[in-house]
Amino acid sequence: MSSHRPQHRLSVPDLQHRKGAGSLVVLTAYSTPMARLLDPHADLLLVGDSLGMVLYGMPSTLGVSLEMMIAHTLAVVRGSQRACVVADMPFASYQESPRQAFRNAARLLAESGAQAVKLEGGEELEETVDFLVRRGVPVLAHIGLMPQRVNTMGGFKAQGRDPESAERVRRDGLAMQRGGAFAVVIEGVGEPLARRLSEELAIPCIGIGASPACDGQVLVSEDLLGLSGEQVPRFVERYARLDREIAEAARRFAEDVRERRFPEARHCFAMRE
Repeated sequence: MSSHRPQHRLSVPDLQHRKGAGSLVVLTAYSTPMARLLDPHADLLLVGDSLGMVLYGMPSTLGVSLEMMIAHTLAVVRGSQRACVVADMPFASYQESPRQAFRNAARLLAESGAQAVKLEGGEELEETVDFLVRRGVPVLAHIGLMPQRVNTMGGFKAQGRDPESAERVRRDGLAMQRGGAFAVVIEGVGEPLARRLSEELAIPCIGIGASPACDGQVLVSEDLLGLSGEQVPRFVERYARLDREIAEAARRFAEDVRERRFPEARHCFAMRE
């Protein structure tokens, strides 16, 4: 019998226990190959509805469907062994009522194998989060800049930079904690507010354009890999420029094909005698 034992996949309780015990590493993934590469380094792989913009060229996340989220999340689960996998609930799949949210969240978890769902919202969704958690659906909350509300927010604008807005974001964070969210993503808010929330909330706070004081950080993987074009948000650090490497590889391939340097004999199959 083989002594190889399957790797333990981090669970929702594992992440909860990391509050104040080291920074959580969160990266987005939308495919099996990317999940395989990121899995050894991430505590949580987020299958974000950002895939609509990153992979499909949509102007916002609003056009992403539940079926798209299921398909991409299933691919990420197949490509990972260690990281906890969380899937975004797409726009209009949970806002109508707690029952609608549970029906769609249950389908997303059952058909994809994800361990939790993420949804955007605050005080107005406290009842929905409570409804889901009480029925066995772990929830990662998302407050601050909420991309699904791009139309009501007037674009992708930072939140919580004045006293009134900051108090609203703070109330949203407290509401998500009361509802039972196991952690909260804080996006695009003033640094002092993000720092205060990380200190005030008992659940892990994961920042993106927030504060180094958060309990973890998340970035869109294509942004940090340099695959998102020249314009990226100010909170992004590019750790590679794969766009240039890919373009150069394609240029070399095209040149070799046109000059008939590829394929060589070693790439071809010989006839059997």
